[in-house]
This record gives sequence, structure tokens and C-alpha cells, in this order.
Amino acid sequence: MNKQDVIRFFDEKASGWDADMIRSDRIINTILDNAQIQAGDSVLDVACGTGVLFPDYVNRDVTDITAIDISPEMVKIAQSKFPQVQVLCGDVELAVFDRKFDRIMVYNAFPHFPDPENLIRVLSGLLNPGGTLTVAYGMSRAHIDAHHKGKASKVSVGLMHEDMLAQIFEKYLTVTVKISDDQMYQITGVSN
Repeated sequence: MNKQDVIRFFDEKASGWDADMIRSDRIINTILDNAQIQAGDSVLDVACGTGVLFPDYVNRDVTDITAIDISPEMVKIAQSKFPQVQVLCGDVELAVFDRKFDRIMVYNAFPHFPDPENLIRVLSGLLNPGGTLTVAYGMSRAHIDAHHKGKASKVSVGLMHEDMLAQIFEKYLTVTVKISDDQMYQITGVSN
């Protein structure tokens, strides 16, 4: 997978992204609860797209929201909707941050990173002690993989089995949540 292909793909999808979004508040709240996202936290939203989770962070009184996405068009939309969120355009695996975060969320984006272990290694290094890293989807692994077999196949490596992802997490974090069912997929780990 070529990152330039990922940028082009999501730039082309950006204008219709929100209209095509399928959202379950119940599932999102479960994911955020499992990730321990709460008032006063600093959150890094990785591959934030148009800011799908930003209102949820705001509703939870998250103190500091930073987001990053590799697609300039997704970033433009996110910035225009949520000026209180610092939205950066760039590759999170190469970005330099001047601080660490209480919570890091990768929501609906994980298969678009070609080297899952490198991503987990980089992100775990951005956590404050006791912070959580979460990879989550508001639908099943089977549904995501079926969805990505179409036009997204060139920009997706598939969503790995939760046990395989948990094994990667365990190299860097203590796994606290592992869910893969017909409604959602989530792995959360806590830093030491």
C-alpha cells in the first residue's frame, strides 16, 4: 500500500464522508467508555477524518483534543467544523509532538496503515503513564473487511484478527479490552 494512494483516496471521499457515515451513538459510547475517555483528558485522534468523534470528546468535557489525518481535504473539513480542536495534516508515524496524551484513539482507520506494529509502537510512545491506546470500529471485522474489498482494497491491508492485534499491543501495553463481535471491534491497552 502506498501512502500517496491513501491520501488521494481519502481526499476524493472527503466531501461526501459525513453524508455516508453510519453512526451508532450506543456503540461509540461503549468504545469511548472502554477507552476511559473522560473529563479533563488530553486526546490524540489518529486518522480523524472529518472529525467524527470530536463532538463525543466535547460532550465528555475532554480538555485538550488534538487530531491528525494524512488527507488534506479531510483535515480542511474537520478544521472548519471544530475550530476548538487542533487538527494537523500529516503522517502520524512521522509527526513530532511536543507532549504526550492521556488517550489515543484510532477509530475506523486501522487497516489503512501498512505496518500495524510500527503504528502501535509509535503511538504507545506518545502516551502518558496510565494512558490508553484504542483501535476501534463501530462494526464487525467481517463487515469492515467486506467493505474494504471494493474500492478501498488498494488502500487497506484488512483488519487483523483481534488476537493478533492484542499480541502486538502486549509488546508495548497491557491489554484491557478485546472485543470482536457482530457490532464492534475494539482493542484497548494501558501504558505502564
